[in-house]
Amino acid sequence: MRKATYILLALLAVVLFASCDNYETYGDKKEKERDAIRKFISDSSLVVISEAQFHEQGNVTDVSKREFVYMDNSGVYMQIVNQGCGTPIADGENCDLLMRFVEICLLDSSALYNDTNPYDVDIMNVRRQGNTFTASFTQGLWVSSYSSETVPTGLLVPLSYINVGRPRSATDHIAKVRLIVPHTQGHTIASRYVYPYYYEISLQRKTDL
Repeated sequence: MRKATYILLALLAVVLFASCDNYETYGDKKEKERDAIRKFISDSSLVVISEAQFHEQGNVTDVSKREFVYMDNSGVYMQIVNQGCGTPIADGENCDLLMRFVEICLLDSSALYNDTNPYDVDIMNVRRQGNTFTASFTQGLWVSSYSSETVPTGLLVPLSYINVGRPRSATDHIAKVRLIVPHTQGHTIASRYVYPYYYEISLQRKTDL
């Protein structure tokens, strides 16, 4: 009987050791996230510039050089593909924006997008106070997929640097940006599992001023 007890205890110790060995700490998950971002940047041959250089360039990124600016405060990487027509969101303004997007998780390659059907578009209500933007989705794929109306702070980073008008001529283009968003600036799934995401996003006003 005593021998059987010793065997059971030994087996339990092995199971517990294996469980501890397989347990991922938050630090482990953050390191995997950093590795995934670094790999994506390397595999995509992206050139990361500093925020200081970005400002020196007039708050633009050179798409031909595959430039992405690393935003110090948020940890978001951003490329402005088109700065957009019209005007930026003004201080104190509240407006509705139409958003089309492609979202790809850099760890499991899962994707979500609404850019294939012209009638599928997400609408976000954006408010600006000083340099602070807050926003919520009022309809679209995002709300139905994530059961949340909250717009992640990472997706609001470009709003300080783009115009969000509606095209009025053949030469006008709506704003388009590309982002790499760490989990701290992402949605609930990103935050829960420490997943980084890549985005391609276009934005324009729902109605003209």
